[in-house]
Amino acid sequence: MINHPKYKNLISYLKNLGSAVVAYSGGVDSTFLLASAKEALGKNVLALTIDTPYIANWEIEEAVEICHKLNVSHKVVKADMIDSIKTNPPDRCYLCKKHLFQTLISIAESEGLNHVLDGTNNNDLSDHRPGLRALKELKVKSPLKEAGITKNEIREFSRQLNLPTWDKPAYACLLTRIPHNTEIKEEDLTRIEIAEKFLIDLGFKAVRVRSHGEIARIETDPVHFSKINDPEIKSKIIQKLKSIGYKYITLDLEGYRMGSFNPIEEHSKQIN
Repeated sequence: MINHPKYKNLISYLKNLGSAVVAYSGGVDSTFLLASAKEALGKNVLALTIDTPYIANWEIEEAVEICHKLNVSHKVVKADMIDSIKTNPPDRCYLCKKHLFQTLISIAESEGLNHVLDGTNNNDLSDHRPGLRALKELKVKSPLKEAGITKNEIREFSRQLNLPTWDKPAYACLLTRIPHNTEIKEEDLTRIEIAEKFLIDLGFKAVRVRSHGEIARIETDPVHFSKINDPEIKSKIIQKLKSIGYKYITLDLEGYRMGSFNPIEEHSKQIN
């Protein structure tokens, strides 16, 4: 076990829960939480992944693969997009979280598991996270937050535990690529997913394709600007993105920013 007071406090907190469902996305935070829950609760933990039209397929596949490696019980639950978020309202994250976690709570009850856990960490409290209100209303527990564990500590602890996600870039649902108050079409989500996967496969680990109708606005770390402007790579990107329906392919000169469509933007904030 990791010899750090925060990690020891986390394990102690989890043991006291007795049993739990972990809301599992396959990301850095939820993977660390799941591994810690397994350490503390053994077989009394279940990972649940919600598969919606606005979650990239490769994310679901990675979640399944990681749970298999961790030898943790795992279920993938299909969920449609609820009507209240089909126009991508500013409170979309709250509405979505509330609906999805109500589903997780129902499954936890049917499985006889005591609690539902999510991977909110100490840094999330200072960010624009409307979904946190839903978690509070539903009494979902956030053990990483309770233990005061930061994002950097999660990455370091994950590295020490040899978790494959320790250096995985942050990733959010595909709805964050579309402006608020815009009708969500499934073909747009598919197009965004294909475009981002293509860029990731080209080596752009931190990347977003913000979709403005016919315009694809690529956000990536400024250190990659020279790479994206390499004639051969640029030609591949233009060809691929035009082949899936974009008419104009642009590079955002402000670079990769967390939540650039948020109501209160923090343009200077870079994703770790």
